Amino acid sequence: MHLLTFLPLLYHVGILTLVYIQTSNFTSSATSAGKVCILQNSFEPGFIAEGDYIIAGIFPLHYNQEMPDLNCTYKPPPVKCNGHRFDPRAFRWAQTMRLAVEEVNQNLELLPNYTLGYKIFDSCAYPLTGQRAAMAVLNGMSEDDSPMCSGASPLLAVIGESGSAQSIVVSRILQPFQIPMISYFSSCACFTDRTKYPTFFRVIPNDDYQVKAIAQLLVRFNWTWVGVVRGDHEYGRFAVQGLMRELQGTSVCVAYQEMIPLLYNQQRALEIISLARVVVVFSAEGEMTPFLRDYMKQNITGIQWVASEAWVTASVFTGKEYYPYLGGTVGFGIRKGYISRLSNYLETVNPQRYPNNMLVKELWEALYGCSPSLSSASQLPPCSGQESPLKQHSAYLNTSSPRVAYNVYKAVYAIAHSLHNLLMCQPGSGPFKNQSCAQSDNVLPWQYYLQEVKFIIAGEEVNFDLKGDSIPYYDIINWQRGTSGNIEFVNVGLFDGTKPAGEELVIQEDMIMWAGDQSEVPVSVCSASCLPGSRKAVRRGEPVCCFDCVPLSLNLSITKCTFCPEDFWSNKDRTACIAKKVEFLAYDSLGIALTVTSVVGACLTIVVLAVFFYHRNTAIVRINNSELSFFILFALTLCFLCSLVFIGEPTFWSCMLRHTVFSITFSLCISCILGKTLVVLAAFTATRPGENIMKWLGPKQQRAIIFSCTLVQVVICGAWLIDAHPYPSRNTKYERSKIILECSVGSSLAFWCVLGYIGLQACLCFVLAFLARKLPGNFNEAKFITFSMLIFCAVWLAFIPAYISSPGNYADAVESFAILASSFGLLFCLFAPKCYIILLKPEKNTKQHLMGKEKK
Repeated sequence: MHLLTFLPLLYHVGILTLVYIQTSNFTSSATSAGKVCILQNSFEPGFIAEGDYIIAGIFPLHYNQEMPDLNCTYKPPPVKCNGHRFDPRAFRWAQTMRLAVEEVNQNLELLPNYTLGYKIFDSCAYPLTGQRAAMAVLNGMSEDDSPMCSGASPLLAVIGESGSAQSIVVSRILQPFQIPMISYFSSCACFTDRTKYPTFFRVIPNDDYQVKAIAQLLVRFNWTWVGVVRGDHEYGRFAVQGLMRELQGTSVCVAYQEMIPLLYNQQRALEIISLARVVVVFSAEGEMTPFLRDYMKQNITGIQWVASEAWVTASVFTGKEYYPYLGGTVGFGIRKGYISRLSNYLETVNPQRYPNNMLVKELWEALYGCSPSLSSASQLPPCSGQESPLKQHSAYLNTSSPRVAYNVYKAVYAIAHSLHNLLMCQPGSGPFKNQSCAQSDNVLPWQYYLQEVKFIIAGEEVNFDLKGDSIPYYDIINWQRGTSGNIEFVNVGLFDGTKPAGEELVIQEDMIMWAGDQSEVPVSVCSASCLPGSRKAVRRGEPVCCFDCVPLSLNLSITKCTFCPEDFWSNKDRTACIAKKVEFLAYDSLGIALTVTSVVGACLTIVVLAVFFYHRNTAIVRINNSELSFFILFALTLCFLCSLVFIGEPTFWSCMLRHTVFSITFSLCISCILGKTLVVLAAFTATRPGENIMKWLGPKQQRAIIFSCTLVQVVICGAWLIDAHPYPSRNTKYERSKIILECSVGSSLAFWCVLGYIGLQACLCFVLAFLARKLPGNFNEAKFITFSMLIFCAVWLAFIPAYISSPGNYADAVESFAILASSFGLLFCLFAPKCYIILLKPEKNTKQHLMGKEKK
């Protein structure tokens, strides 16, 4: 597309470089008008090199400019950059681009048989000058010699700009021509809008990640009262908007927001008075330099600066004179890289090698304070131009940890790799119409492969997402005093945007030196926390971080105090909420004692069962109904083991099993004892003449009695679980300082029903055994059943008041103890006498002796 097509548009935005000179005859032909197309103004590049494909670089080699007098009475001179504001750091970036292009041209594997050329311009860190650079970029290799009124621009891509405001202007000028642009330092979040910036890419992270990192930093160090200063451009405006968005919902308040004017004004800058100890700054080094110098004149110290990536690694601030004011600065810097040949390459640039280059001359004047040109009108003393580099020239020669320069380096290689992929296209597999490829002798700017480019450089993967952004990484930089007294940039952490939210920030706090040479984190609050006995009173019209501490009055309403959450309680001074202690019947000393007792009881029961089984054919086992004895021993084993369910943290299943298993096993045990009691009573009464009731208590009838009595308890438990089953609960009301984990019974009626049914069975068994206690026989089992039921009832009658009055986990301990005590009572009363005869008195283990009929 021809540049003349856009002349009306460019005229309205103030960047017209070509015009038609009208002749005196307004009606002259178009042909004669075309012959007088002349160059009205020029903007020559600082460095130029020919090549098969041309890329442009735009760098802020100066960070101030002289505005011409536009009074419309004479032709205004062109805008000039102020030589006293030369930036050696940006000059290093431009030389990095030249080095990268030379490396690509020397690489036999990358772009074989093709070369890259370049045009490098100075934007003066100002949008209007950036516009002129963009227009000059489009006009060809040399403005004086190129056919500007016909032909297409040979430009392939643009590397730039540094500031976001300048990049917005340049990107919009390049957009109609579909010329891609890769920025090395423009981090504004606004560029993610692909509808406005479809050809914009960058090798620096999006500011959305930076403001997220800064917000996390402020919250981490509890800086609740901070100031925010920004530059007068899109970068600063979008960054502050993003930071305010990230700080919503946090404890951080912004004390003020101030702006450094674009056309710097000392009086306006001094009005930005720091009311906060911590100040966040989104600005470029060019704007910060005069701003900070004016603050240094006012001798303002003790400010903890939080720097954005735009100036956190600016070498211009590394001098000794800056440390008292900027020492301790913390900020997020671009990830550093490594460029092996850069240091040697920078040392080859000198006025003798480039005698006609004004930028090299200005570099020498800035570094050495002398003028290498004899014809110069400069007031500086003359020098040879072959001076050796000095250590204090770190703004230009510091290549130990290149960051922005490394971004420029990656941008050049991204263009080279994308062009290489385009030129290596095979016909029939291309991305264009009919799977065609681009013509190598006529590559159009829109035929770039940048969106899909992916390569490895110095071990780092470089690619772009759908919005043109690169992978977000930041180094956390701390400004510390070096051995020579200068400021050194020390890496104290990392922000990795690829990690999950909340885990991106990794900081080595013990390595940080804060403002004022302090090792402790500075405090920045609007109001200090109120002491005990006082309350906060928010100041009207001020942020919530600003308040007064008012003494508490005696009649202060409790509604003005803050209640602790349910799981917390106040400390002794009533100044903070502390977590309550969680308590349940755990496997501590009490829990272990109950567990051991339960296991010992179960083992004893199993031993008795083994003894009975081994001696199952002896008289004492057979006379006392061996089948019912085995049933009772089995039930007692379960009774001992069910107490284990009461130990440990209550869960859904343990709560349902506790009372149901306990009630069913005890009901089974008492049902067996009841059946045995009925058999004993029937056996002794059946010996009387005319009575024969044993036929009603045979083995089948006994099993039916046990099953029926147990089934009633099973039905009650089933109804309990269906209607309102027990569940785990957190009791926070019994004791203020504790949370008692317990099992709520769900239905109190069902709980007392199961206990009542067991009690009813025990009472019935006790009455029947008591009636049969004086029946004849040396081994009347009714006596032992009477004693066992007496102990059983005594234990559980004592259990009820003890259970109700026991606090916390002791309630479960009381119930577990009652289960074990009653089980041991049944085991010893029913089976200890029998085991004594079986094991120690085998001569009494006869039917005659047991019936009292042995011969004397």
